[in-house]
Amino acid sequence: MILNNETKTLAEKEVRAVLVAVCMGDSFASELSLDELESLLNTAGGVAVARVVQNLESPNTKTYIGTGKAKEIAEFVENDGEIDLVVFDNELTPSQLNNLEELIGVRVIDRTMLILDIFALHAVTGEGKMQVEIACLRYTAPRLTGKGKELSRLGGGIGTRGPGESKLESDRRHIKRRISALEDELREMERTRITKRAARDKKSIKSAVIVGYTNSGKSTLLNYLTDAGILAENKLFATLDPTTRLLTTEGGEELLLTDTVGFIDGLPHHLIKAFKSTLDELKYADMIISVTDASEEDSRRRRKMQVTDKLIEELCGEHKPIVRVFNKIDKAEDEDFIPSDAIEISALSGLGVNKLMQELENLIRGGRKTVSFKFPPSAAGLMSSLYAFGEVLETEYNDDGSISVKACCEEKEIGRLTQYIID
Repeated sequence: MILNNETKTLAEKEVRAVLVAVCMGDSFASELSLDELESLLNTAGGVAVARVVQNLESPNTKTYIGTGKAKEIAEFVENDGEIDLVVFDNELTPSQLNNLEELIGVRVIDRTMLILDIFALHAVTGEGKMQVEIACLRYTAPRLTGKGKELSRLGGGIGTRGPGESKLESDRRHIKRRISALEDELREMERTRITKRAARDKKSIKSAVIVGYTNSGKSTLLNYLTDAGILAENKLFATLDPTTRLLTTEGGEELLLTDTVGFIDGLPHHLIKAFKSTLDELKYADMIISVTDASEEDSRRRRKMQVTDKLIEELCGEHKPIVRVFNKIDKAEDEDFIPSDAIEISALSGLGVNKLMQELENLIRGGRKTVSFKFPPSAAGLMSSLYAFGEVLETEYNDDGSISVKACCEEKEIGRLTQYIID
């Protein structure tokens, strides 16, 4: 057990917690994961006073850690007298939660419950709140069994703030009905999003999604590029609700930028499923801006890049241009690790952002071709689409009433006007 003596002077109002993990071979990975768990706890308003790591070949089915280790934690909690919470770095079963609380004597939560708590704190829009509630309910439903008079986990504090907690005393059938109703509302919102996307496609405006590990600086970048004015804090999951803004480059190109919920290692499947409608933006975007925190220690940065790349691959469903951005470069101690194709920036100061803008402008123009058309008098009205969705370079009115046009436009616009192409 590692005691953090610095926390002894912290305010009594802070939730004091013990962090617990099982190491099944990779001690370095366990340490990284516990560091992240502590950051999650800090974001939720708590402070870690101790860490407990037990080496096991596989978790204990009854208590996840060994019973002896659980009793050791219980003794530490009792002697301290001010510990409110024990947080496990892995998802616990309902029976494990019950057994651990009985042994240790204080409230026990797992990593998923902590993430849900933060999501509940940071959801702002109606859609975001509904997505969080669905995730809470899906997590809660199987944990209703066997709680009896201890069914309710109400009472305030970290791990109890999810929108679903008022439903915890209802039966599973009621929870299923609630999930179904919320999903219906989200589907209606998705239909609205599809309609807007179709309107955007008609205007041939390209779109990009900003993705990356939580707290890598995605919201700061969107704010710098578009004056979006969204919350950008040095906390995990500071931004939960997606925000879309229009960016106009110096060359006059337009791009819709969307900031998404941050990625995190071991993000539970039901959380990904709850946020499917917003994460689908990756699938429909024309390009992806992948943001990495360059100021982090190398091994942590590499691990987070792996998690980000894996989730992009899972969520995109197809290959598309990825602009790799290394943010917070002004705080990086070593730049040798940065790939040659990456763009180095500081979203806070604007350092290097011009290079990023140029790359985005090149990608926007990359799908365009310069083509010559000849429209007969009966089809002269089709020229308006070239002005609306492309760039008309030359126009010549012929003696026979036809119009010769040279224009730079998208492939789909060229396809629609194929019969009028002369070059």
